[in-house]
Amino acid sequence: MSDAQNDGANPEKDLSAANLPGQRGDQGEEIRVQRGMFGANNGGDTSGYGGLVRSVRLPGETVRPYGGWFDEVADELEGALEEQGLLPDNAIGKTVVDRGELTFHIEREHLVRVAQTLRDDPALRFELCTGVSGVHYPEDKGRELHAVYHLRSLTHGRLIRLEVLMPDTDPHVPSLVTVYPTNDWHEREAYDFFGIVFDGHPALTRIMMPDDWQGFPQRKDYPLGGIPVEYKGAQIPAPDQRRSYS
Repeated sequence: MSDAQNDGANPEKDLSAANLPGQRGDQGEEIRVQRGMFGANNGGDTSGYGGLVRSVRLPGETVRPYGGWFDEVADELEGALEEQGLLPDNAIGKTVVDRGELTFHIEREHLVRVAQTLRDDPALRFELCTGVSGVHYPEDKGRELHAVYHLRSLTHGRLIRLEVLMPDTDPHVPSLVTVYPTNDWHEREAYDFFGIVFDGHPALTRIMMPDDWQGFPQRKDYPLGGIPVEYKGAQIPAPDQRRSYS
């Protein structure tokens, strides 16, 4: 097996300038125009790149053929969903191949069934979910929050992603703990930092921040300075007085 197959990369797509960050050009969906190196808009850009203007784009839908084993995985997933009476177009919003990586955008109400199919189907066998990452795009109206799942097939040596989009006014997505128990703490972290609510999680509490913390520190609209030190005066309750999961 080649190194490309080992790390889950598409073996039929070579690395090129088009696959490097910042080289998407006019393709994809523009969500904002960034000015300056870091997007500062209050005169605080001290990088020397204050005059830089660039378009921030998300990759658009990819049309077949995807190349390599990507088509095999897509065909098998769609066929397995049809066998369960679920139309693939109702579950998969779009399929994206970008920079040699495969991502299925899943409608959140079908996430659990899709994940279980990917885990259990013999031709797919994505037995391991290495976690869920939260992403926040404040300008991507109506789908500001993204939950991104990284799935690995130990049987076939493949790596794919699932991505679920939701508005920040309704930040709910089904928990995958029943399918991938290792997602327990990853979902708690995404909840803690991004405010994504994983419905059905056995104990969805903060994992890093204090229980009474206000806000979600990794959202891009969270204040970065000029606020009181919120840990000052904090007290840790005795063990028998801490929260209970029962």
